[in-house]
Amino acid sequence: MNSTAFSFNIIADLQAMLAYDFMRHAFEAGTVVAVVAGIVGYFVVIRRSSFAAHALSHIGFAGAAGAVLLGVNPVAGLLLFTSGGGVAMATLGRRASERDVQIGAVLAFMLGLGVLFISLYSGYATEAYSLLFGEVLGVSRGDVLLTLAAAAVILATIALIYRPLLFASLDEDVAEAKGVSIFWIGVIFMLLIAVATSMAVQVVGVLLIFALMVTPAAAAQQMTQRPLRGILVSVLIALLATWFGIFISFYTPYPVSFFIASVTFLVYVASRFYRANSGVLFRPIKK
Repeated sequence: MNSTAFSFNIIADLQAMLAYDFMRHAFEAGTVVAVVAGIVGYFVVIRRSSFAAHALSHIGFAGAAGAVLLGVNPVAGLLLFTSGGGVAMATLGRRASERDVQIGAVLAFMLGLGVLFISLYSGYATEAYSLLFGEVLGVSRGDVLLTLAAAAVILATIALIYRPLLFASLDEDVAEAKGVSIFWIGVIFMLLIAVATSMAVQVVGVLLIFALMVTPAAAAQQMTQRPLRGILVSVLIALLATWFGIFISFYTPYPVSFFIASVTFLVYVASRFYRANSGVLFRPIKK
């Protein structure tokens, strides 16, 4: 995508790449998004809510299309629709493990709205369509600051509800018997997924949201059964995949999202192979 040649001197190549403002912004936004996606994604996997994350990303596209129709920022529409869709899913399906039908119903309705918005728009919705595959190389300094602010809210919320969220994610029945509000934990978590999905979309796009929100966490779960260690491994995989994708895409004509999706998928396959042949990489310490 540029005239700079790859020299195999990593330090020199990084210096040449970071001389451009758009590349610095890409790394900053990508790093923040990868950390958030790795953490939220871990709970998505253990709560068996992968379909919800996938559905919210498509619902967000419908919101972006509606925003373009109204002449406002597509990201605002994306966030509004993902948040509304997340609350609707949590309200219609009280338990995370029993939401497939409700998620499908909400997704179908929102996608119908998206089709309507696109058909009503007379111009070419470039901004909305760009969200399908991500545009991390096009983020501005303002986008980076907005992403950082959203990440701070997500991480602070997870820190506050970490124990009941983990408890409810592992065993909803026992958590409810112990007094944990399954409904409100579900609503809050679906809102967290909505915001995290809206952030991740700018890196990998709607169609590849699994690359950061699900695959790193799924690989981490194959490697360790301990939650905190699993979260760290999930974040590490997401970070390395994002950094690699941005770095390689600078020297090639191919999109960032392709490299991120490829790296996370290969790591996941390797983790499954390793577990099948060698057992869990980090075994829990027996008391």
